Amino acid sequence: MTRAWPGGHSDGCAASVAGVSRIRTERLVNLVICLLSTRRFLTAAQIAATVPGYEHDPNDPKDHEAFQRKFERDKAELRDLGIPLETGASSAFEAEPGYRITRRDYALPDIPLAPDEAAAVGIAARLWRHAGLAEAASSGLAKLRAAGIDVDPQATLGVEPVVTVDAAFGPLTAATRNRQAVTFDYRVPEADRAMRRRLQPWGVVCWRGRWYVVGYDLDRQAERCFRMSRMVSAVRPDGPTGAYELPEKLDLISYVAHSYSHPEHTKRATLLVAPGRAAGVRRWAESVTRSDAPDSDGGAASGAPAGSDSARGHGDVVVIGYSDPYGFASWIVGYGADVEVVEPVEVRDAVIDHLREMIATMEDGSPHDAGRNARRDPAPVAAEVG
Repeated sequence: MTRAWPGGHSDGCAASVAGVSRIRTERLVNLVICLLSTRRFLTAAQIAATVPGYEHDPNDPKDHEAFQRKFERDKAELRDLGIPLETGASSAFEAEPGYRITRRDYALPDIPLAPDEAAAVGIAARLWRHAGLAEAASSGLAKLRAAGIDVDPQATLGVEPVVTVDAAFGPLTAATRNRQAVTFDYRVPEADRAMRRRLQPWGVVCWRGRWYVVGYDLDRQAERCFRMSRMVSAVRPDGPTGAYELPEKLDLISYVAHSYSHPEHTKRATLLVAPGRAAGVRRWAESVTRSDAPDSDGGAASGAPAGSDSARGHGDVVVIGYSDPYGFASWIVGYGADVEVVEPVEVRDAVIDHLREMIATMEDGSPHDAGRNARRDPAPVAAEVG
């Protein structure tokens, strides 16, 4: 099988050539075609007379020196791309070295596929039912057929998976390739309204059956990942292309998995829960104690403040683990008067802050950060992920 150069070179040729100018790309392609088309070694002078782009006056020292520098750069580029550029002489009487590319070394090895493997390739081509990937799948099948491999696109192995993607998939992958920021409206289930987000996308990834985009949030000045199904508007480009560089050694799967994984609950909170209420809180509780019997000092068994409901013996004392006090408080606020925070102080203060924000929102209608108003379950919530 011959190499798909430069558009589909399997050794990274396309990615490298994409950055050079169109004129240089055409010159490199013409050079490869020329050296593939000859069995004898061609000298630099013969190449200059044959390949478009190397025209120069050999009698002009400066012009000839410029050609030599250009030719040396092109040779280095071909070798970096994995093109097997061979150096030698056609006869012992030629003092100047020549160059050629043998088809035997240039061609990719054959790809033998068993019938079940060919069927799997056909299924993979049908797996992506999305316009943005249909062209790549068709191109892959065409290359396999051109190599003499019989691939049945209608083959089935009995159970056929189907992958679907969100509407934001195409614009986000395009923005990632172009290194261009995007904007979109994003809404989490717990928020009252969607929030406009500005993101420099680093890549998209599928994790546990859902598609996510990872990138740098320009408004929050931090890394974030967003679930595509929660984008409630079209993804629009924002700003010029090539505006940023991707981080090195970025593992998108690990980032998303870490962002949405269950945090380690290193802290403990004591809550007073109304009898028979707040089943969600009780489900995550480490312990539940009836507090209707005061201790010898007249307080509750939990050691709660004397003025609190727990001191009056109203409800059950629940001990529950948490990690982020503000996220934990936003979850507690959702249960209203059925749950009161006894301790620690940081959670009580966070609850008060949430209630004040809610009052301010109702009074002036001003939008607040959706991440701070979100009602969250303490078990699945880690850091804010969008």
